[in-house]
Amino acid sequence: MSKQGADGCCSPISASALDAAGAAEGAAVFKALADPIRLRLLSMITSADGEICVCELTPQFEVSGPTISHHLKVLREAGLVDCERRGTWVYYWPVPDRLRWISSLLAVPEPAAAR
Repeated sequence: MSKQGADGCCSPISASALDAAGAAEGAAVFKALADPIRLRLLSMITSADGEICVCELTPQFEVSGPTISHHLKVLREAGLVDCERRGTWVYYWPVPDRLRWISSLLAVPEPAAAR
């Protein structure tokens, strides 16, 4: 598992080098985000008020429903979103801990005060 910081999250890469497991975990997340459709989907899901139905996401793209489902599956497998089926529709919401993990991984230290 990746190196944990004091707050239970990973240490920023600017503070210490990632071990092999942490690098693999980070690469999987960044690979999931390295597609414009998935990045837009994540943005739409995280900016929604709580959760959003796939029926609201699909019309925003010029690709088929199955393609959107595939991209959502990649985001789920990366742990960035979660979902629940309710009848015919699936509702998605962000996974805050995972988003905090990405944020902490890329945290840049504050510059030292001028001396």
